[in-house]
Formats: sequence, structure tokens, C-alpha cells
Amino acid sequence: MMPFLVTMRWHRPDGRRWRLHVPVLPVLLVLSPLLLLAVMGGLVACLATRVSPAGALRGTGQLLWALPGTRFEIEQGRTAVLVSVR
Repeated sequence: MMPFLVTMRWHRPDGRRWRLHVPVLPVLLVLSPLLLLAVMGGLVACLATRVSPAGALRGTGQLLWALPGTRFEIEQGRTAVLVSVR
């Protein structure tokens, strides 16, 4: 299942908390021209290193489909960042 929403929360050292919700589909549509260039660059890199493009694409798809439910938590001193993929 494709992720629908990425939520980012962070605590600043001064005690303020911020939250940002990013919908994946509209961002993907806006950045689709860059995504096409990235896929073309990946294809060239696969051919240059003799890696199967189909295998690389399959691995990338499996990684993206495994993202929903993932949480990244980073804490450095008094600053904390949480990224949650739904």
C-alpha cells in the first residue's frame, strides 16, 4: 500500500513544538518531472554498473510499499524530530 501522509513533529530547544503534515500524492504529482529524471538517471546508473534495471525497480517498489507505519525518531540535545509515515 502506498503511503498517504507523512507527519513531521519536532521540538525546538526553546520548548516550542512544531507539526507538519505532508500529503504524499499532491507532492508526488508536483515533483513528477523530477521523478522522471531520477528514474532515467537510475536506469543509466544500472546499465553503467551492470545491475538489472528490473531488479532495482522491484527493490525500490518493495521499499516504498513497506514505508507505511514507519517512524523515525531523532534526538540531539534538547531538539527532537519525529517523522511518521502513514
